[in-house]
Amino acid sequence: MPHDAASSPSPILSVSQLHKRYRETVAVDGVTFSVDTHEVLGLLGPNGAGKTTTINMILGVLEPTSGTIVIDGCDLGQRRRQALSRTNFAAVYAPLPGNLTVAQNLRVFGMLYSVPALGERIEAVLTEFDLLRFRNSKCGLLSSGEQTRVALAKAMLNQPRLLLLDEPTASLDPAVAREIRSAIREFAARSQVGVLWTSHNMIEVSEVCHRVLFLSHGRILLEGDPRALPGEHNHETLEDLFVTVAREPLTIRATEEG
Repeated sequence: MPHDAASSPSPILSVSQLHKRYRETVAVDGVTFSVDTHEVLGLLGPNGAGKTTTINMILGVLEPTSGTIVIDGCDLGQRRRQALSRTNFAAVYAPLPGNLTVAQNLRVFGMLYSVPALGERIEAVLTEFDLLRFRNSKCGLLSSGEQTRVALAKAMLNQPRLLLLDEPTASLDPAVAREIRSAIREFAARSQVGVLWTSHNMIEVSEVCHRVLFLSHGRILLEGDPRALPGEHNHETLEDLFVTVAREPLTIRATEEG
């Protein structure tokens, strides 16, 4: 899966020295990374590592204690509306309102994002995600795979420059998950977009992501190609490396510093 960083003179997302503190608890501790055009970057780590806090700061849900977030050239702290208009999000744990139909949901969110020519754009995403036959179905009555496709269609409505996907295929059956991964890879390849992807499925991450970051205790512990990274740290698979990061991060950090 080729990735030409040179094709992007400036990153779609640039995070610099991001910190988030809750009184005495440090949730995110000096995180710095970027996402380029056409790149799918995996943000990995055990529960409590700081992934969700980082994503929520990028989405503008949480305010950083310090640090900067720049989305498509817009500083989130200074130009919040412009930065967030270039962003969208999907996660299986954040379903769309179940009492609205697919078309109604897309229209409501399209209006929130001020999508131009909204009717045409809705038809385009319904077609792209094979949802035309469900346009008048209530989202709460759809299968988990169908709901995931609707969530992704919503996330593509405003043609975002930055797409954040938090466990996008969790709880889906393998065939549907493969279909979703393929759709996202194709979208990233053909569109001027960067994708930030979190998952606990390391096989999926190896298949989809160009590069991964491992978070541990709010810091970036490792970074690299998910297919090469395990071997660089004497592990057979990305899952083995993930388990080590979760259980023995100090061992990994000592290896890095040594």
